[in-house]
Amino acid sequence: MTVRKVRVPEPGDLEAAWRAVSGVLAPTPVVASQIAPGALLKLETLQPTGAFKVRGALAALAALPPGEPAVTASAGNHGLGMGYAAARSGADVTVVVSTRASRAKVERIARFPVRLVRHGTTYDEAEAHALALPGRFVSPYNDPAVIAGQGTIGLELDAQVSGPLTVVAPVGGGGLAAGLSLWARERGDVRIVGVESSVSRGVSASVAAGRVVEVPVGETFADGLPGNLEPGCVTPDVLRGHADLTAVTDAEIAEAVRFLFAEHGVVAEGAGAAGVAALLAGRVNVTGRPVVVVSGRNITIPAYVAALG
Repeated sequence: MTVRKVRVPEPGDLEAAWRAVSGVLAPTPVVASQIAPGALLKLETLQPTGAFKVRGALAALAALPPGEPAVTASAGNHGLGMGYAAARSGADVTVVVSTRASRAKVERIARFPVRLVRHGTTYDEAEAHALALPGRFVSPYNDPAVIAGQGTIGLELDAQVSGPLTVVAPVGGGGLAAGLSLWARERGDVRIVGVESSVSRGVSASVAAGRVVEVPVGETFADGLPGNLEPGCVTPDVLRGHADLTAVTDAEIAEAVRFLFAEHGVVAEGAGAAGVAALLAGRVNVTGRPVVVVSGRNITIPAYVAALG
């Protein structure tokens, strides 16, 4: 298999992403929560696409040479972000999803001016197909502009809360945690904690091994979290030494979904509630004011009702 050469993001990428994102998206709010003393929730559920990944998509399309087509694979939220960004820029975008991707997310992607392709039964199979298609591949996690775009959450936090901070975020491919780590290095008083699903720990395994390794991937209703990393992925390198990683179970995620509904009236998908789950389960060593990124709300009604129990 050919391994793509992907550049590790730099502080200049964060500055470029901020120009692309801040000109389009209003800052998402932070709200106080009883989840832990002094805790705040950063509500990326209020993004126009319902998830944080619109940030990375805007940054990535802004970084493309004019007229160059883009192709991507997505579990759903990145595809929504790419669709939103394509609608604004007029870029030629193809989005590949698996046949088992969230129906709620796929139906919404189809409303945007993108070419939607269904391939394979897993995210890994959809990604492999997307990599073989013509156009610039924009990974949901393994792309310097995408990573920097997600890091703009941190630049908003600069104006919203003083440090020191412990920022907790979900980890699938690691793009969000890597973007936050890129920001945290510049700030100096921020610790990043990334939260994986216990059935899919490809990022932490790769960080520990010093290279991308493949791991078994189990079933989870948190569809934004499972999957292995693209060979040569840069997110483990960005995270190594700059973020702590932990994991939560589906039962713990469901408890967090219920907590967000009952205590805050916030609808969160499984991946979106992973950071809250880690804090509720005592998996986070809090060394500064805790800020939890509630990363997305895009969940089907049946899955949401099942999580609420």
